[in-house]
Amino acid sequence: MTTATHERKPRLDGKVAIVTGAGSRGDIVGNGQATAILFAYEGAEVLLVDTDEDRVKGTMDAIESHGGTASVFIGDVTSAESCRDIVRAALDRYGRLDILHNNVGIGGAGNVVEVAEEVWDQVMEVNVKSMMLTGKYAVPAMAATGGGSIINISSISAIRPRGLTAYTVSKGGVMALTQGMAIDHAAQGIRVNCILPGPVYSSMVAPGMSKERRDTRRSSSPLGVEGTPWDIGWAAVYLASDEAKWVTGVAFPVDGGVTLVSPPR
Repeated sequence: MTTATHERKPRLDGKVAIVTGAGSRGDIVGNGQATAILFAYEGAEVLLVDTDEDRVKGTMDAIESHGGTASVFIGDVTSAESCRDIVRAALDRYGRLDILHNNVGIGGAGNVVEVAEEVWDQVMEVNVKSMMLTGKYAVPAMAATGGGSIINISSISAIRPRGLTAYTVSKGGVMALTQGMAIDHAAQGIRVNCILPGPVYSSMVAPGMSKERRDTRRSSSPLGVEGTPWDIGWAAVYLASDEAKWVTGVAFPVDGGVTLVSPPR
């Protein structure tokens, strides 16, 4: 008896994706960067969106070195005009839009007594409003070709507050926005899910991270393993793929089990 072997088809073959925040700060991989690289590896044509061309250059180089297809768009996702232009660029360059990965986000420390009003407003604008704006223009483009997948990056901070109240509220807002969009646009064939990363070692946190702090974060996971942006990226690949065709409105923790255990005191 012989068994036929088949080469695996890339999971995102024929799809077009937008990844916001696709660059990286420094030499450490970012969550958006890893996701964009994996999307391209799995066959998608990817529009790499960032505010800084230098940050996104490494992502573009990594994709091209493996024969992937991508291009760069420098834009600001807190601007409605820029979000409109981002979607137009994807359609002009690749002819359609199947995947929107909303990765842009900033931190926000302090409780409601401590936080400055302008900081609160900025965190809400960058972390929540930006996803509404990209969705405003991406949804009609996806609906025109039968649907697609939108993936929003939230955080386990949304379900496990830790002294970063503005950030926690914004990421809770991302969860609510995800569920609202999932219901609003299901009839158009659009799935909307969010990922809740745990204590991942990424370019966003690396500048302020000592070895001791990294060890503490690693040991906070029952698995005893440090999370990486590639873990977030592979979760996004699944949600973007047809394998997840019956998955929508989901908040997906990718955290090594951190939310299952009590925080250290």
